[in-house]
Amino acid sequence: MKKLGIIICGLVLVMGCQRNVYRFSEGSVYGTVYHVSYQSEMDYAVEIRQEMERVNRSLSMFNKNSVIAQWNRGESEQVDSLFVAMYEKAREVNEVTGGAFDVTVAPLVNAWGFGFKNEKLPSDEKIDSLLQYVGMDKVQLEGERLVKLVEGVQMDASSIAKGLGVDLVAEFFDRKGVQNYMIEIGGEIRVKGESNKRRPWHIGVDKPIDDATAANRELQLVLALREGALATSGNYRRFYVVDGKKYSHTINPRTGYPVQQDILGASVYAPTCMEADAYATAFMVLGTEESKKIVLDNPHIEACFIYQNKQGEREVWMSDRLKTLVLEE
Repeated sequence: MKKLGIIICGLVLVMGCQRNVYRFSEGSVYGTVYHVSYQSEMDYAVEIRQEMERVNRSLSMFNKNSVIAQWNRGESEQVDSLFVAMYEKAREVNEVTGGAFDVTVAPLVNAWGFGFKNEKLPSDEKIDSLLQYVGMDKVQLEGERLVKLVEGVQMDASSIAKGLGVDLVAEFFDRKGVQNYMIEIGGEIRVKGESNKRRPWHIGVDKPIDDATAANRELQLVLALREGALATSGNYRRFYVVDGKKYSHTINPRTGYPVQQDILGASVYAPTCMEADAYATAFMVLGTEESKKIVLDNPHIEACFIYQNKQGEREVWMSDRLKTLVLEE
């Protein structure tokens, strides 16, 4: 009996260790890399990848067979549940930000060379002609059909799709009862619980340093998070320079031109990564003062803005709740 008791205790100890193990999964997706850490006795690497690939099948403009690619080409008005989720969140953020966030910006993104077509430096006349195809009021959702009210409208979901991919993995973990996880795709992050170091997840916010390779990263601050999502948008990774002038990948859908605002980097903390992703993009378009007002009027989102003041100096503005999450050095 004594020997049996030792065996049973040993089994309980091993099972306990299995439950406490943190697993790590990484790879390439959406033209970037992902890193996932989670506590589970089960290995979900295959399922993690499957959840991410759902976004590629629905919203990737670079996948010719995706739902959005077929819709852009006018081959089908039929959309799927992921497309509907993206569209509804995009419309909500579009309304809150006065049109600063707009997924119908695709023709302009392509014209500036940042989309699925490689053009560069369009003329003023070209921009004026493309603006007629931009605006969330030019499409209408009817069940699972998205109708173009103006022919020629196209969508670019890249400013929200990565966040959706993060959320799908998080929702999968929640269904499986995983209590501790961190999901990161190309800098867009969602966390729950604690890390393998038995503490909140430590998430860094980059200094906005022009570096397309991301080889010279420096941290502006570190947040200690137990829940929620963080997304950062900036014009220091994707840009090009022509005749000494920098052209950023964030296009203002209201003017048709790359943004020239004081914000260098916008980080948004929200319940879902899709929401954080969309607002971070919108704030790059709006600039610091307008963005502050939106954050202060919306208790479910927090933000950190790194911006350049009128004297050319860098400053940091942070909402009050986010300040409480900053890890002191």
